[in-house]
Amino acid sequence: MVEEGKPAPDFELASDAGEHVKLSSLRGKPVVLYFYPKDDTPGCTKQACDIRDAWGAFQRAGAVVLGVSPDGEASHAKFKAKYDLPFALLADPGHEVAEAYGVWGEKSFAGRKYMGVERSTFVIGADGTVVKVMRKVDPKKHADDVLAVLGAA
Repeated sequence: MVEEGKPAPDFELASDAGEHVKLSSLRGKPVVLYFYPKDDTPGCTKQACDIRDAWGAFQRAGAVVLGVSPDGEASHAKFKAKYDLPFALLADPGHEVAEAYGVWGEKSFAGRKYMGVERSTFVIGADGTVVKVMRKVDPKKHADDVLAVLGAA
C-alpha cells in the first residue's frame, strides 16, 4: 500500500504521444499522479477539464500532472485532443501501475460488479516521496483539492 512519507513506486508507461514516461526521471518537481477510470466519460472529463482550466496554477506550483487509466494510447490521444488537455495521459492497460498504487479493484455500478480503477490521486514531492494520498476523489473538487496540497507542500 502506498503511504504518505514513503517513496512513490516507480514506473514507466507510454503516453498519449507515444513517449515513455518514467516517474523517477521527474525528480526535482512535484508530480500529481491521478488515476481515473475511463477517457471521455462525464466524471473523468470534468476532472481533466478542471485541471486544464486551472493549468496556470499547476504551472506556478511547478507540478507535472500525469493522468493514468487503463485506456490505450490512441484513446488518450483522442481524449486529450478533444478537450485540449495540456498534460500527459498515460496508458496502463494491464493495470500494473494501478495495482502497485492500490487503486485497482472491485467496483460496482448500477448493481453490477466489475474490476476497475478507483479515482485516486497521489501528490509526489520533488524528492520522490508521497506527500498526499487522496482516495475516491470528487471530480468536481479535484483540481482545487490538489492545488491546496501543492500550496502546502
